[in-house]
Amino acid sequence: MSAPVLDARAVGEGIARLRKEKGLSQEIVSGLSDIGRTHLSAIERGERKPTLETFYRICCALDLKMSDAMREIERLL
Repeated sequence: MSAPVLDARAVGEGIARLRKEKGLSQEIVSGLSDIGRTHLSAIERGERKPTLETFYRICCALDLKMSDAMREIERLL
Protein backbone atom coordinates (compact mmCIF):
# COMPACT_ATOMS: atom_id res chain seq x y z
CA MET A 1 0.00 0.00 0.00
CA SER A 2 1.41 3.40 -0.95
CA ALA A 3 1.46 6.47 1.26
CA PRO A 4 -1.18 9.13 0.63
CA VAL A 5 -0.10 12.08 -1.51
CA LEU A 6 -1.38 15.63 -1.23
CA ASP A 7 -3.14 16.58 -4.47
CA ALA A 8 -1.39 19.68 -5.85
CA ARG A 9 -4.52 20.62 -7.82
CA ALA A 10 -6.62 20.80 -4.65
CA VAL A 11 -3.96 22.94 -2.97
CA GLY A 12 -3.85 25.30 -5.95
CA GLU A 13 -7.61 25.45 -6.35
CA GLY A 14 -8.04 26.22 -2.66
CA ILE A 15 -5.48 29.01 -2.73
CA ALA A 16 -6.97 30.47 -5.93
CA ARG A 17 -10.50 30.42 -4.46
CA LEU A 18 -9.39 32.14 -1.28
CA ARG A 19 -7.47 34.75 -3.26
CA LYS A 20 -10.45 35.47 -5.50
CA GLU A 21 -12.81 35.68 -2.50
CA LYS A 22 -10.55 38.42 -1.14
CA GLY A 23 -10.71 40.19 -4.52
CA LEU A 24 -6.93 40.12 -4.94
CA SER A 25 -4.94 39.57 -8.11
CA GLN A 26 -2.05 37.14 -8.40
CA GLU A 27 0.19 40.17 -8.84
CA ILE A 28 -0.86 41.64 -5.48
CA VAL A 29 -0.63 38.35 -3.57
CA SER A 30 2.73 37.45 -5.08
CA GLY A 31 4.06 40.89 -4.16
CA LEU A 32 2.76 40.71 -0.60
CA SER A 33 4.11 37.18 -0.15
CA ASP A 34 7.45 37.94 -1.84
CA ILE A 35 7.18 35.11 -4.37
CA GLY A 36 7.14 35.40 -8.14
CA ARG A 37 3.80 35.75 -9.89
CA THR A 38 4.67 32.87 -12.21
CA HIS A 39 5.43 30.72 -9.14
CA LEU A 40 2.04 31.60 -7.60
CA SER A 41 0.35 30.90 -10.92
CA ALA A 42 2.01 27.47 -11.11
CA ILE A 43 0.86 26.71 -7.55
CA GLU A 44 -2.72 27.73 -8.37
CA ARG A 45 -2.71 25.56 -11.51
CA GLY A 46 -1.51 22.58 -9.45
CA GLU A 47 1.81 22.37 -11.26
CA ARG A 48 3.82 23.04 -8.10
CA LYS A 49 3.21 22.45 -4.41
CA PRO A 50 4.14 25.30 -2.10
CA THR A 51 6.66 24.71 0.65
CA LEU A 52 5.38 25.31 4.16
CA GLU A 53 7.18 28.68 4.16
CA THR A 54 5.56 29.70 0.87
CA PHE A 55 2.14 28.53 2.09
CA TYR A 56 2.62 30.65 5.23
CA ARG A 57 3.57 33.71 3.17
CA ILE A 58 0.54 33.28 0.90
CA CYS A 59 -1.75 32.94 3.91
CA CYS A 60 -0.27 36.09 5.45
CA ALA A 61 -0.78 37.95 2.16
CA LEU A 62 -4.42 36.79 2.18
CA ASP A 63 -4.77 37.74 5.86
CA LEU A 64 -5.77 34.17 6.70
CA LYS A 65 -4.72 31.65 9.30
CA MET A 66 -2.94 28.67 7.78
CA SER A 67 -5.50 26.40 9.42
CA ASP A 68 -8.38 28.20 7.67
CA ALA A 69 -6.67 27.89 4.29
CA MET A 70 -5.93 24.22 4.96
CA ARG A 71 -9.58 23.63 5.85
CA GLU A 72 -10.55 24.92 2.40
CA ILE A 73 -7.95 22.66 0.76
CA GLU A 74 -9.12 19.64 2.79
CA ARG A 75 -12.67 20.33 1.68
CA LEU A 76 -11.51 20.03 -1.94
CA LEU A 77 -9.59 16.78 -1.41
